[in-house]
Amino acid sequence: MSHLTLVLSCFKVNNPMLRELVSRFSVSLIERRASIRKKYQVPVKVYFAPEKNPLNLTVSNADLFLSGETVDLSETGIGFEVSTIRIKEKYLVGQERLLNVELDLAGKKVRMQMVGKRYERVGIHASTERYLIGAVITDMSPDDRVKYEYFLKNGKKLIKTSGVPAFEMGVID
Repeated sequence: MSHLTLVLSCFKVNNPMLRELVSRFSVSLIERRASIRKKYQVPVKVYFAPEKNPLNLTVSNADLFLSGETVDLSETGIGFEVSTIRIKEKYLVGQERLLNVELDLAGKKVRMQMVGKRYERVGIHASTERYLIGAVITDMSPDDRVKYEYFLKNGKKLIKTSGVPAFEMGVID
């Protein structure tokens, strides 16, 4: 409940027009506070970031990965769908595990590190069951950040470009 709604309820204001105005104002503030999500379906590859074992050796996990597709992208995170919630015994969400993520944006790979924050099982039947993962971006190279933000601003144009990947047209490189 927003502060304005709470104030109105304390004064027992029952004017529907005033309540509607407060409701719209509250939604507007919430939308401006959060990053805007843009609906894009692009290929995604997810694998765990390297971990150090008890002998202080780094173990690479790049050979074990999941392929999927994004649902939405924002400046601070992505939503993506994959066929399972875990790789071997490790879950994608929980324990603040770092995920390495590769997106294929208009023919160029954009790499980032993320932490899975939430998941939801989607799909009507067990044979089509998938998982929607919500993850927050924790790290990205400056070069990948420029490409990613350019795609967020111009993705629809880039996707409509017939057959020529946008980054190879000299737009980004």
